[in-house]
Amino acid sequence: MGGRRIMETNFDAIKLAVEAATGGKNTVLFDDLGNPSIMVRIPKFKISDVIEGGSNSVHPAFIVNGVEKDEIYISKYQNIVVNDRAYSLPMQDPKVYIDFDTARKACENKGKGWHLMTNAEWAAIALWCKKNGYFPRGNNNYGSDVSYPHEKGVETYKYDGKTGRVGTGSGPVTWAHDGSNSGIFDLNGNVWEWVGGLRLVDGEIQVIADNNAACDANMAENSSHWKAIDKSGNLVAPKSANTLKFDYTVDPGTENTSKGMPKLVTTLAHQQTNGDPYAAGQFEDMTADGSITPPEILKALAIYPDGTKANHGDYIYMRNKGERLPFRGGGWDGGSHAGVFAVNLYDPRSASDHYAGFRSAFVGL
Repeated sequence: MGGRRIMETNFDAIKLAVEAATGGKNTVLFDDLGNPSIMVRIPKFKISDVIEGGSNSVHPAFIVNGVEKDEIYISKYQNIVVNDRAYSLPMQDPKVYIDFDTARKACENKGKGWHLMTNAEWAAIALWCKKNGYFPRGNNNYGSDVSYPHEKGVETYKYDGKTGRVGTGSGPVTWAHDGSNSGIFDLNGNVWEWVGGLRLVDGEIQVIADNNAACDANMAENSSHWKAIDKSGNLVAPKSANTLKFDYTVDPGTENTSKGMPKLVTTLAHQQTNGDPYAAGQFEDMTADGSITPPEILKALAIYPDGTKANHGDYIYMRNKGERLPFRGGGWDGGSHAGVFAVNLYDPRSASDHYAGFRSAFVGL
């Protein structure tokens, strides 16, 4: 593009048409080169709006550098990359083979307010889906939904002789987060998506406060912005006493295979000795050590279940050795384990493969 727009089109007219067609739920936002992305507006809400018995605090996705935001904007579609910039457009083969830092940079290259979708933002949407009784379906079974095989997307990539990726937004409206054409598509399956502001370091859960990962916060491995979480839910310096961690429930051994469920602890009993094993199980079935009452922040960030069962089947995966950054949502082969609560915390930031993509988001700064 090199400073020129993607298409010689009256983008302002497109923006008005998108807003009119969706009742203002979608819009077209332009980067600092004037190139468009189709975005979904998510209005501010409280934790109590999405978690039964939750506090009346504003959900952290809507707090940036201590300032409440009335809305955030999420890419309607998994992103493509053009000239090192991320774009949300329909019927595209989503960008893959991209590591965490390259995905983050492709979003931030677009200008002020643009960022890699954060875990806080993803969690807000996942919790909204659960509260509203709607779990989006998607490409989690080689081009179709595992429970509704007649629902298919348009193939863009074939894997091992079968459909792998499908075009962004090419599935039915049941693949949108709210079950409508106005929703965010492909949060269940197609490709796993990098999200910012969350990681594990040797099993210790670390976050960047609120939604500060949306405003050029330093997410480098050695950044001082990373904070651990203590048993009361306070953010503290990493490696402080009694911080919350994910552990195995059994000795993980050394083989590249699944070894039991992740468990919330303050002291690791089963830290793996190499990077091969991993813990895996249904997100809703996670438990905590008896000395821990899981704090609200973990539930608000959808890294620990909120206590009400919905039987959605989404999986959590983790390794507790080294730095592990999150993917969310699942891939085209995830089956019933993919979904809005699916979270993969077993890859390093350098991971890059045909199953790994991302999406950008925007907040007014």
